[in-house]
Amino acid sequence: MKDTVKCEFPAKSINESFARVFVASFASRLDPTLEELAEIKTAVSEAVTNIIIHGYKGGNGIAYIECEAKETDGKKSLKVKITDKGAGIDDIELARTPLYTSNPDGERSGMGFTVMETFMDKVEVKSLPGVGTSVIMTKYLHGGKEDESLE
Repeated sequence: MKDTVKCEFPAKSINESFARVFVASFASRLDPTLEELAEIKTAVSEAVTNIIIHGYKGGNGIAYIECEAKETDGKKSLKVKITDKGAGIDDIELARTPLYTSNPDGERSGMGFTVMETFMDKVEVKSLPGVGTSVIMTKYLHGGKEDESLE
């Protein structure tokens, strides 16, 4: 089984909770544990917050979410792609460094990517300065491991 869903919404702080609920509702069809669901929601929150703060720098923009649920031979996975068409990231590796922030005068701790990597099994970042960023996160459910049949 492979199932997908997409949505887009204004990249505003008020919509961060919508993104969490949207992805969690979709993920529920895979029957995740409460812990897995909480981890997915936290990772989504971090990705959407990055779009708002860094991608659009608090200005106007659209956040895009694509979710894909897969079940193959009893193994389940959820892939979440969160995209913006904002500022992009100049140095992805630097941005993924724990405690790094591109806005040291702000309130941010620089732990967004670290949190995503902690709660998801796989995190990929694609970005072009001035074009936008996509964060693709995968969660293998019920203790499943990466399996080529789920890719």
